[in-house]
This record gives sequence, structure tokens and C-alpha cells, in this order.
Amino acid sequence: MARLRAPDGCPWDREQTHGTLVRCLIDEVSELIDTIDRNDYPHMREELGDVLIQIVFHAQIAAEQGHFDFDDVAREINEKLVRRHPHVFGTGKLETSEQVITEWERIKATEKKNGPAASQGAVFKDLPPRLPALMFAEAVWKQIEKKQLPVDGVVDPARIAALGRELDEATLGRRLFELAAAARARGLDPEGALRLQATRVMREVEARVQTGG
Repeated sequence: MARLRAPDGCPWDREQTHGTLVRCLIDEVSELIDTIDRNDYPHMREELGDVLIQIVFHAQIAAEQGHFDFDDVAREINEKLVRRHPHVFGTGKLETSEQVITEWERIKATEKKNGPAASQGAVFKDLPPRLPALMFAEAVWKQIEKKQLPVDGVVDPARIAALGRELDEATLGRRLFELAAAARARGLDPEGALRLQATRVMREVEARVQTGG
């Protein structure tokens, strides 16, 4: 990665930043999850490598900026694992997974966090932003549009176009949030539902293309 980022290295790799690589990281993790869901070990090995190179990439950028390098990343996670498993690396003993989780959270609460401190009176704990199902659905539709694939009877393009004319960023955000809240109220999983629907659309469109329908 250092060679790729060198002045005479790869133009694309040299242009990347932590920010520009976020989408790549999410994509690679999503592809890894797919191999895990399918118990596809040969491809899982490949996708683990793709996730690893993202970690190496970010560490290299940070090293160039004088913040930390890959060895620092590996050292810190090693120290954390030892610190949070005193029942393995120390003298304490825990017998159940529930006890382990309780001890993990207790130790975690005593550690100084590197991220931004929670605002005074904050109600919610920090949650990592991730929307793989939305990105998956977007990617499926992008391919449908790009390749002009047949969707009659699978989705309604006219309805999608009509919805698009009504949307701006604020309206889209409000509707997505309302759908997520309504799903929560009904005990439904919006992430899983969208992923299943996007997969269904992809499979049905694929079937139509294969059959010439």
C-alpha cells in the first residue's frame, strides 16, 4: 500500500482519503457478510482480504499524516483484547457468556474513549452510521437503469418516477425515518425487509432476462 501511495505509484490510490474510502469499506463489508450468509468459505477468504486492505489503506493514510500506522492499530486491539479478558489473561474466572458481557461492559465503561465525548444530557449512546440495505437497494436500481433491464410486474417505474418528483432531501429523510419508526412500532425489521425486497427484485429481474420475458 505504501508503494501504491508513493509519488510514482497508482494515481487512483494516491488520490484517496479517509472520506473517499468510506463507501469502499461499506461495500467490502457488505460483500463479506454475503459470503458469511452463504457459508461460502473460498469467497469469504477473498472478501476478508478485501476488508483487510481497507484497514491497511486507512492506516497508511494516517501514517503519512503522522497520526499512527498499522502496527499501532494491531497493538491497540491486542492490548484491548487482553484488558477486556481478565478471566483469560488474568486471575479472574467467569463461567458464562452473560458474565463475560457484563464484565466487558464494566471494563469498557472505565476506559478513556478516543472519540468525541457525549454531549451533556445526551440520551442516546453513539451509534455507527451504516445503511447497507439502502445502499444495496440503490445499487440494484442503478444496475436496472443502466442496463435497461425489464421490471414490468416486478416494480412500477411510473410510481417510482412519481415518488421521485415529490422528493427533496428533507422529504426523503422524513419519510425514511417515519417508515423506520412505523416498522419499529409494528415489531418489523426495516433493514431486513429492504434487503429481502431488493434481493427479490434482483432475482426476478434476473429470471426475466434469462427467460427473455
